[in-house]
Amino acid sequence: MPDNVLRLEDLTMQFGGVVAANNVSLEVNKGEIVALIGPNGAGKTTAFNCITGVYEPTNGRVSLNGEVIAENYPQGKMKELYKGENKGKYTKTVKLTPDKITYRGIARTFQNVRLFKALTVFENVLIAKHMRAKQNVFSAIFRLNHREEKRMREEAMALLVEQNLEHLKDHIASSLPYGLQRRLEVARALATGPSLLLLDEPAAGMNPQETQEMAEFIHQIRDRYNLTILLIEHHMGLVMQISERIYVLDFGKMIADGTPDEIRANQRVIDAYLGVADDAED
Repeated sequence: MPDNVLRLEDLTMQFGGVVAANNVSLEVNKGEIVALIGPNGAGKTTAFNCITGVYEPTNGRVSLNGEVIAENYPQGKMKELYKGENKGKYTKTVKLTPDKITYRGIARTFQNVRLFKALTVFENVLIAKHMRAKQNVFSAIFRLNHREEKRMREEAMALLVEQNLEHLKDHIASSLPYGLQRRLEVARALATGPSLLLLDEPAAGMNPQETQEMAEFIHQIRDRYNLTILLIEHHMGLVMQISERIYVLDFGKMIADGTPDEIRANQRVIDAYLGVADDAED
């Protein structure tokens, strides 16, 4: 497996006359925590949606561990890319569906918490475990999958124990405090067995203590589950504390990338974003 886990090349997403992401290129390497920041409407969540198969890019390529999972170029560009040794490897647009992308190892959380709110904490995690189940209609009808179901239930419970949520396993998800709902959403993402975790504003709506706990939590899960993490976040204290590298978007274009110290001192970033206090939705 290459050190490079995620790569975006010339990623463009256009909605009519609006270009939400404009030739965005970035790389996230194995084991890194990388932040994608920028003002509201900069294209951050659009990029996440292209990575996870929600949108088909208007142009560009998304690769996961060296495998192309989304690609859309003009025919002339495709011929140029796939000539010589690569000739015939791809002959048309590549677009994997969200479930196939999840199966390949990308999991995400959302800006607004998206849990199965009427289900219990345990059921939310167990459902995610079924992403990698080998059962089919035949095995389900004749209950031939009881061993696999037992294993998934045990693994779901073990994950709740690891995340200190086991005492809440029978609680309805919507009854949890906001900070715990965030943690449950991350636990559900972890249940799919990802190598790359995308976090969309994990500290949104949190108080200072909860934000610090989230920073520690992100480091813990990165180390415990051998994850690579890409996050969107408006809370600059959290971003500067946990990120090894930072990319900055403005009006859909990449305007800077570098270490936290380099980004903090970048005048273009200061003018476009860091000088503006804005915690609204992207």
